[in-house]
Amino acid sequence: MEDAQIILSALWIALIATYLLGDVLRIFSGDFKAGEIGGKKLTQIQWLGIAVLMVIPIIMVILSLILPYSVNRWANIIVAIFLFVFNIIGLPSYPSAYDKFLIAVGLVFNIMTVWYAWNWV
Repeated sequence: MEDAQIILSALWIALIATYLLGDVLRIFSGDFKAGEIGGKKLTQIQWLGIAVLMVIPIIMVILSLILPYSVNRWANIIVAIFLFVFNIIGLPSYPSAYDKFLIAVGLVFNIMTVWYAWNWV
């Protein structure tokens, strides 16, 4: 197995851990109300959409290890850019400093993912 595959897989794990840390801190800080996001109740379809979005980095951990080189490289680049843009758009909606910090850390992981995938030869 190539070093790049392991590094990319580890970056996706780091991103997942960062997302989960934000969720845990949101619960313990009191910034979270069960069944709501941003003060709005969500439908089952919206929760499904969130689940699909959150499972993407988990799937990328495995795909980074098993996809063939060229597909692997482009999948990492495209998905990392998508999540980068998604988080940049959502960044202003987070009022807490810890959330903004963790999103910034996640953005760095996305940049590193693109950089490693782009430079993988």
